[in-house]
Amino acid sequence: MKLLLNGVQMEGQEAVVSVYDHGFLYGMGLFETFRTYGGRPFLLDRHLRRLADGCRELGIAYEPDEAVIRGQVAELLEANGLEEAYIRFSVSAGEEALGLPAGAYTRPNVVMYMKELPVLPAGARFKGKPLQLLQVLRNTPEGDIRLKSFHYMNNIGAKRELLGYPWAQGAEGLFLDGRGFAAEGIVSNLFLVRHGVLCTPHLNTGILSGITRAFVMELASGIGLPVEEGWYRWDDVVAAEEVFITNSIQELVPIDVRYDRTGKAFPVGEGAGEEEGAGPWTRRLIEAYQRCTAESEGGSR
Repeated sequence: MKLLLNGVQMEGQEAVVSVYDHGFLYGMGLFETFRTYGGRPFLLDRHLRRLADGCRELGIAYEPDEAVIRGQVAELLEANGLEEAYIRFSVSAGEEALGLPAGAYTRPNVVMYMKELPVLPAGARFKGKPLQLLQVLRNTPEGDIRLKSFHYMNNIGAKRELLGYPWAQGAEGLFLDGRGFAAEGIVSNLFLVRHGVLCTPHLNTGILSGITRAFVMELASGIGLPVEEGWYRWDDVVAAEEVFITNSIQELVPIDVRYDRTGKAFPVGEGAGEEEGAGPWTRRLIEAYQRCTAESEGGSR
């Protein structure tokens, strides 16, 4: 696949950055992942706002230009012969001397990666997947809030842990924080429906403030579903009538069964939408999200 390195199009295997880039040496870098609908990146303004805030936090001199990036997405879609794509947009601190700097990074490297999106079978949006409770805990953010940074050892360790649970094939893993509260998935945010309220872990559990998470909370308010950010234990996850996870690529994914570390299964949504995975509120939110992405394809967002 072709990519853009500092705005220059090239084949992925041809792209190189210095071994003195502080993204490589010290993990000083940030990224956003998003996808297109009708060839247009969805919620791009929100992604770029979070990216810009993170760059200021890390002292990386980079301000994204939304119009330029939209043009680059269109360019790269055409170059790769894709109608829709998964996009990773990375900003690395750039090349500096060996050692920890005292000042700001003024020469960042900016990379736009792209790959093809899988085609979902009809009805797949309402099908559920398993959720596996992890032993690996969610690490605490290195600053006041969790940035979408290059530091992914915690997530990779959790992904490897999933291999040890043969009953949970295709599952998302669920982190608890150091106090035992439900936090987030390996690549997702967590939502529960309990007693007619949409519940999601508080940002103070150390989770990423997900773009899709925030958007789904807005959608919930718009369809009359109250929203609560709080602190929930594994028992609360097990007791929830509906469970789903979110991220910018997979959108909303219903959970149909929860597994503890021993393999004990706790099915979700018995009697209400069980045959399709998505409970009634989850289904309504998926449909609301799809309406928004359809508007995006038509150019009205």
